[in-house]
Amino acid sequence: MTAKSPTREQIGKAAETLGLSLDQSDLEEFTAMVADTIAAYYRPLDGYSDNLPTVKYPRTPGTFPAGEDDPLAAWYVKTTIEGARRGKLKGRTVAIKDNIAIAGVPMMNGASVLQGYVPEVDATVVTRTLDAGATILGKAHCEYFCYSGSSHTNAAKTTLNPYDHTRTTGGSSSGCAALVAAGEVDLAIGSDQGGSVREPAAFCGLIGMKPTWGLVPYTGAASIEMTLDHLGPLTRTVEDNALFLEVLAGEDGLDPRQYAPRTARYTQSLDKPVEDLKIGVVREGFGFADSEADVDEAVRAAAKSFEKLGATVTEISVPAHRDLGMSVWVPIAVEGAYEQILKGHGHGYNWKGAYIPSLMAQLAGWQAKSNQFSEIFKLGILCAEHMRSEYHGKYYAKAQNLNRHLRAAYDAAFGGVDILLMPTTPCKATKLPPDNPSRAEDMAPGFTPIQNTAPFDCTGHPAINVPVALRDGLPVGMMLVAPHFDEATLYRAAHAFESSGDWKTR
Repeated sequence: MTAKSPTREQIGKAAETLGLSLDQSDLEEFTAMVADTIAAYYRPLDGYSDNLPTVKYPRTPGTFPAGEDDPLAAWYVKTTIEGARRGKLKGRTVAIKDNIAIAGVPMMNGASVLQGYVPEVDATVVTRTLDAGATILGKAHCEYFCYSGSSHTNAAKTTLNPYDHTRTTGGSSSGCAALVAAGEVDLAIGSDQGGSVREPAAFCGLIGMKPTWGLVPYTGAASIEMTLDHLGPLTRTVEDNALFLEVLAGEDGLDPRQYAPRTARYTQSLDKPVEDLKIGVVREGFGFADSEADVDEAVRAAAKSFEKLGATVTEISVPAHRDLGMSVWVPIAVEGAYEQILKGHGHGYNWKGAYIPSLMAQLAGWQAKSNQFSEIFKLGILCAEHMRSEYHGKYYAKAQNLNRHLRAAYDAAFGGVDILLMPTTPCKATKLPPDNPSRAEDMAPGFTPIQNTAPFDCTGHPAINVPVALRDGLPVGMMLVAPHFDEATLYRAAHAFESSGDWKTR
């Protein structure tokens, strides 16, 4: 859409929003000046392309599956995109979370306000996946703007947990987890801003890696909050996960989240012994008010398995994890997401890198469609607008400042141990809401406990879910956390546990 010169009424509306008092003479003069100013850039810029990365592999728009073609309601679009003739992932099939752009394939990000949108660019992780020889089979459903820990807020479908169809898969990478767990694809790429890779992995018995912030480029994915955004792989085995991260990791020159990321050959760490590892069982990661006793018990038993493998396992205390973790995450995730998703039209401003102008345009005028938002997203933006108007960013700023203190607390713990260990989620997969739920019933699964996952989105430490047991027929997940850019040690420990015989979810 080509920009147009503004009318006097439009400039009057802008002045009212800005608190400017302009009389009719002022309005006429400013209207002419604004028109001259914006014409100086929109007329030349409209003559150029958007300068987006080249799309390398042919594809079709695909189809929207239903019924028998989508038994878990996990697919948004099915298509087939063949990657390179050879590569690390040749022969592997992949699902892409539907907040990640695939050129020519519809992208809804779980939100009715984006239905009908088709991006014209591949996200960096999509290109890297195809360059490695994989075959992409389509887009997996996710939650409304990825803003829920459940799997029922997608505008089109409720994704079902393969272990129990009455329970959530976890969110917001809900479709990815269901498809990998059911064996419909080998691998998937999810996003994680509060636990959205690790929580679904825990609820569906998968390996889910949230890498160090900035290790995997976020370019071409719809953001929630730039300082929380992570992309990471979901797989059925540790080896597949490590291999996929080798493909995805590394700087692309287009993502401002990346500060000289340090990559490694993660698969080379898999068979190394763990006798020299020191593992700290974080006391504050257990015993929440909503913790389930069988989850805490299964994760503590898994920690003892590392002792049998020769690692040194001790209980440690990181008080800031419980005292500060969620208090830092909530204002960043609430106020920051409002600015990024809505006020910033999915991207925000003031950063260098690759923008998708068509996505920003698609989100314009969201106010006219806000009644379509999920209930939990409505709650978030109401909180954000109130705090923004009353406190002008004070608590967002304070949370970002205290995030440095939170990171320092974990880093201090790493002075004595190599890995932190705790439950990924304090509970197993929770029940989906009933039919015709109250607002509270609708929101409850979306508040699935993220006390252990969310703080590490703030601090950026890498964290992996490892399934350790089945309790009442449902998977239990253990989370391992390492210093920045030490994913190799996480894979080393996870693979040792996987190979030990204490792997009980299959």
